[in-house]
Amino acid sequence: MKRDLYFSKPLMNTAGSLGFVQDSRSGVTFEEFGAFVTNPFSLRPRLPTAHPAVIEYPGGFLLHTGLPNPGFSTGFKKYASRWDRSDLPVIVHLMADRPEEAQHMIQALEGAENVMAVELGFAPLLADDIFLLTLEMCLGELPLIFSLPIEQVLSLGPRLIEEGAQAISIAAPRGALTTANGQVVSGRLFGPSLFPQSLDMVRSAVKLGLPIIGSGGVWTKENADAMLAVGALAVQVDVTLWNPASTFSAPTQ
Repeated sequence: MKRDLYFSKPLMNTAGSLGFVQDSRSGVTFEEFGAFVTNPFSLRPRLPTAHPAVIEYPGGFLLHTGLPNPGFSTGFKKYASRWDRSDLPVIVHLMADRPEEAQHMIQALEGAENVMAVELGFAPLLADDIFLLTLEMCLGELPLIFSLPIEQVLSLGPRLIEEGAQAISIAAPRGALTTANGQVVSGRLFGPSLFPQSLDMVRSAVKLGLPIIGSGGVWTKENADAMLAVGALAVQVDVTLWNPASTFSAPTQ
């Protein structure tokens, strides 16, 4: 039986922002959260990039990490029991560049009691056919959330929902900047400067009838409220959670 995708509260973290399991030592309070999203898992282990980078620019920063993780099998053995005991439903984020690998990981997750859904992330510049084949191969008990580049949300999102995906989320946009020594580094972009474009995309997606989880530049509670006001199903908050002064992590009075 296919599980429902339902959020008791509309906020959650983005993949890559809070680790592989909910941890009270992170300093984040989760009272307003309806789910916890894991860091990305690949089928095989991934080491950190040899040259990690954080490069600031006006309104945000570029982050290059290589998306290190222990690999799915090791991660599942290590974290599955903690997911089951979590007070928040868990959304496991999987790197889904190869449909057969995504299918293998999702089938293993179907036995995890507190996993409410799977979010599928993809490498840049993949053809639409890869997304559609992944959907076809991975449909099962667990709801599927497709994390799409902002350029593909409106063009590909409706087809994915029509064929069985439960929701669309917005992947962190990518860009390139130069370091102090002139090296060009590619990576994911974060920061409040992304918010106007993200809000416009969420509004456009809702007009098409897409169940969309808003994200991108959500830096304040007011930003999240704006996305919900235009019809977002839920909102993902990213690296602003690392800021002790963040309104999302401030202790409840």
